[in-house]
Amino acid sequence: MKVHVRSLKNVQVEITSGDHHLIADEPRDIGDDRGPDPYALLLGALGACKVMTVKMYARRKGWPLEDVEVMLETFKVHARDCEDCESDPNARVDIIECEIQFKGDLTAEQVDRLKDISEKCPVHRTLTSETKIRSQVV
Repeated sequence: MKVHVRSLKNVQVEITSGDHHLIADEPRDIGDDRGPDPYALLLGALGACKVMTVKMYARRKGWPLEDVEVMLETFKVHARDCEDCESDPNARVDIIECEIQFKGDLTAEQVDRLKDISEKCPVHRTLTSETKIRSQVV
């Protein structure tokens, strides 16, 4: 998969993936607020992946999942304030909090399994694994 990002006016960018286009921007204090900021896009990608993964799994299992909603928020804390972080206590750690709501006539076991499945979506796995980004000037 390839995504093309190009600058527009001020700090706005156009993101193109195949035939799809969207604008990303920063809030008015930096940009023109013409689209979501990069962190909102990141959270949106994670939320979208979780919803899609869960819906496909439930469909394959024939479970009565009617709707899925995901609310995400990100913030930074010091590693010493993070009970499940192993890095330098003075380092800053990005935390993404995710609340998932499943609608439908599901058992408690199905809800637990869907939560587990949501954590196996490809974007979740990418964000929680070691990722290398290789940049080059062309």
